[in-house]
Amino acid sequence: MKKICIGDKLQIQCYKHNGKIHRAWDEAVVLDFKKDYIVFGNNKTQVTEAEGNIWKTKEPAIMYFFKDKWFNVIAQLKKDGIYYYCNIASPFIIEDNTIKYIDYDLDLRIFPSGDYKILDKGEYKYHKRIMNYSDDLDLVINNAMKDLIELYNEKSIIFDKNMNYNYSNEYNSVKSA
Repeated sequence: MKKICIGDKLQIQCYKHNGKIHRAWDEAVVLDFKKDYIVFGNNKTQVTEAEGNIWKTKEPAIMYFFKDKWFNVIAQLKKDGIYYYCNIASPFIIEDNTIKYIDYDLDLRIFPSGDYKILDKGEYKYHKRIMNYSDDLDLVINNAMKDLIELYNEKSIIFDKNMNYNYSNEYNSVKSA
């Protein structure tokens, strides 16, 4: 497999537990490599839903995909501040120039005010039942949400406003090179 380098463009594919594709993004540009995660950026990228709906993201986004953590984090740089959309999801793999992960429904939405909200609890309960999530998986998923909230409360670097704007500038530099 070809070594991935800063500036490389990958696609993103999000699956559900049953192995079916849920959503795909056309572009994620590699911005940085850290010990336990990779940072990507995109802006106005095309998203294709499983049902065939196609739309484009509205703003620049910085994405953190973790090697060993059961979540990923998207910093959305909107006009009124940074919103974080955090997916509870399997650790990623990269295959065929594509970042792949399994989405486990629960999301953490963090607002520019600092407030946050856990989303999609009903969807999680439904999918847990129909896709037979094991008790062990349920424990991993719930612990991942606790870990994510703890990282946010500890003001982890991934939630640092200046760092995310710096990555956005880096994304713009890589895109215009």
